[in-house]
Amino acid sequence: MGILNSLLRAVTWWNGATLNTQFYTARKGVKVGEDNEGNVFYRNADDSKRWVIFNGEAEASRVDPDWHGWLHRTWDEPPTEKPMQHKSWEKPHQENLTGTALAYAPAGSLRRPEPVERADYEAWSPE
Repeated sequence: MGILNSLLRAVTWWNGATLNTQFYTARKGVKVGEDNEGNVFYRNADDSKRWVIFNGEAEASRVDPDWHGWLHRTWDEPPTEKPMQHKSWEKPHQENLTGTALAYAPAGSLRRPEPVERADYEAWSPE
């Protein structure tokens, strides 16, 4: 399995970092921190560039809001140095589930395993 993962990473950009990104990170990257999903965040020495090496599929919605703000320079300090204050009503970060089996399907949707009978809807029919 290790050889297959290495081959996939070598020839695809969506299965982790490309070889060029790995090389650049090894030469110039300063590790800043890691999130709960295992994504690792880096910057260069003068902090003119910031990037993330994804743990698995490179999907931007897998970056939680704390790290997203740091990557896009909304704030200067990374969450490892200055954690964000969260409200009690905030839900934990969830990646974009569109196109997966866990995607939201409203009542009456054909994608639901068992469509729900709706009493609040009456189909329109022309007169």
